[in-house]
Amino acid sequence: MERLLVLARHGQSEWNLKKLFTGWRDPQLTDLGVEEARTAGRWLKSQGYGFDVAFTSNLQRAQRTCSLILDEMGQSDIETIRNEALNERDYGDLSGLNKDDARERWGDAQVHQWRRSYDVPPPGGESLKDTAARVLPYYIQTILPRVMAGERVLVAAHGNSLRALVMVLDGLTTKTIASLEIATGIPLVYTLKADTTVDSKVVLERDIDNQM
Repeated sequence: MERLLVLARHGQSEWNLKKLFTGWRDPQLTDLGVEEARTAGRWLKSQGYGFDVAFTSNLQRAQRTCSLILDEMGQSDIETIRNEALNERDYGDLSGLNKDDARERWGDAQVHQWRRSYDVPPPGGESLKDTAARVLPYYIQTILPRVMAGERVLVAAHGNSLRALVMVLDGLTTKTIASLEIATGIPLVYTLKADTTVDSKVVLERDIDNQM
């Protein structure tokens, strides 16, 4: 039984490019973000991967990334489930602000704590702990059973919703999670053991000929 779980952060968005806090705001992908998603799909196809079901968030940058990956793989017709449990963390009052401007206003240390700590939320927003509180139950109740049934599963989501999940899969602590960065458009390919723990993990490498 394969027990395949592939996690993919969306391609670069317009607000990633502008260095804006995005959260639950809903910008589109840039041209680079589109190509990142397509490259991910081509890589997965070239390595012989395929999917039975896909999960994504309620935000269009993740949804389009999911669609582009599946299009490149010739699997645009598979079941795709959208749920806000997989949304990016809510950045609250920081949403829409330039990250450099935020550092000037609140200081590097405070902004770093809001961005990278496990349990300190930005004003009016969610911490990574808060994000995990919605991502992990959805994973356990809805996604994981399908993986364990032998279905090949794609999850196209966001930097922090995926960080919350990878923290559990990779056995990271509340301290080591601070240094984890999930790049746009880079699939993380897991296979799981019968006890639901990780058997193997492969991370896509950027093409050396810069196809993106």
